[in-house]
Amino acid sequence: MRGLPSWIARRLLLGVAQTAAVVLLVFALTEALPGDAAVALAGDQPDPERIAAIRETLHLDRPAHERLLEWAGGLAHGDFGTSLASGRPVSTYITGGFGPTLLLASLTVVLLVPAGVGLGVLAARHEGRFVDRFVSSVTLGVYAVPEFAFGVLLTTVFALRLGWLPPTAVGYGTDLPAHPAALVLPVLVLLSRPVCSLARLVRAGMIDALASPYVAQARRYGVPGARVRYGHALPNAITPAAQQLARTIDWLLCGVIVVEALYVIPGLGTVLMNAVAERDVPVVQGLAVVFGVTTVALNLGADLVARRFAPRSEVAA
Repeated sequence: MRGLPSWIARRLLLGVAQTAAVVLLVFALTEALPGDAAVALAGDQPDPERIAAIRETLHLDRPAHERLLEWAGGLAHGDFGTSLASGRPVSTYITGGFGPTLLLASLTVVLLVPAGVGLGVLAARHEGRFVDRFVSSVTLGVYAVPEFAFGVLLTTVFALRLGWLPPTAVGYGTDLPAHPAALVLPVLVLLSRPVCSLARLVRAGMIDALASPYVAQARRYGVPGARVRYGHALPNAITPAAQQLARTIDWLLCGVIVVEALYVIPGLGTVLMNAVAERDVPVVQGLAVVFGVTTVALNLGADLVARRFAPRSEVAA
């Protein structure tokens, strides 16, 4: 573990460079979009003079590199900038959308870990038998269905036909914890693909570990089967599963646009869609920074877990 601090420092420096690259790329792509916030604010039949006045008021007439440098300087002091569309601080958009997204992500992860690991262990214990083939077939079939199609199917059956659950979260706003029924369908849709990929990774890792020489040696020494599976094989299967889980949490926290749009949930994905539609560059950039830092932190945590359980393996950045 002597080289752990230097390894963490290298990963953090790489993460900072990745975050900066994401911000620059998002800024460049947003600048390349036709129109800008001034056109969006000017109305359906904009007057060129009104557009020019709005653009001057919002400082959009300044060169792009000057606006980028000014925004980056404020970011160093914790200032994400001000929305061009509303004049509100960008931080209010982020904090407002973070609550619903965090709630969905937390519920999904709480169910994902036991379900994914449990299914993977179950399939590995019955390798080649009916249970293994059944779990593998179901997980592969569910994974092949896109989230949008799966969400429409669940909504049609459980909301429109049976009437057991509300079809959307319209009318609930950000007070979703007080209406748990509105969270059932979105969480099921969010679970559908990650639980399949996690289960298949755990299954493959468990099978490889159970076939390894050290497990065979442990069995020859009379180590109980449960201890072999959960004390020796499972920790080695966690290494790829931890990295997959980090990518899943990153995907959840960075705003699942399809699910939030389908169920009208005012999370970070909805904030991002609205900001892109309004050409609200500071909001898009602020979200890009949050997403980039979240990705770096989660990948670092996953690499630390992988390094802890498999210290001799090379961990991909």
